[in-house]
Order: sequence, then C-alpha cells, then structure tokens
Amino acid sequence: MALTVAVADRALWHSAAVVRDPLLPDGSYDAVVVEATAMGSGVVIELTIVAGDLRGEVVALQAPAGDRDPLDLMGLPATLTVSGGSPHLEIEG
Repeated sequence: MALTVAVADRALWHSAAVVRDPLLPDGSYDAVVVEATAMGSGVVIELTIVAGDLRGEVVALQAPAGDRDPLDLMGLPATLTVSGGSPHLEIEG
C-alpha cells in the first residue's frame, strides 16, 4: 500500500550545497527515502534519485508528519512527481 505525502511547502531543495537551480525540473523521479527526521509538526524527508539523468542526486522536502514514525519511512522506494514546480511524493510500503 502506498503512502501519499502532501508536501507542506513547495520548496524542494538539494540537501547538499550545489551551485545550480535547486528545483528539480518537472517530471517523475524514482527515488528511495534515505533520511526522515521529525521537525516541529512535520517531517523532513531526504530522497536519493535512483534512475535517469539525475541519478544519485539527494533532494529533501518538508511534509506534515502524518501517522507514521519517520524511521519507518527509511529505505522505502518512492515516486517524486514535480509539476509546475510543485512536488508530490508517493512512498511505497
């Protein structure tokens, strides 16, 4: 069963300092959750893109905490879709 994460803010950024536009281009990206940390009333989720031209890039986004422990998200495959600059994350499992 997939978990859809409503992204709290449109910001999608690279977790490491890079010298290019921090937003991913519109598209669909296969990813894996490499970090999930509770922060305030939400969670910061870091993803590694696992396929395509951006394979290996690490991106992070902030989302509402939901009802799952952030540690339970670690290692799960995900699909990140960016449309009009707005990210939508679906985590499998």
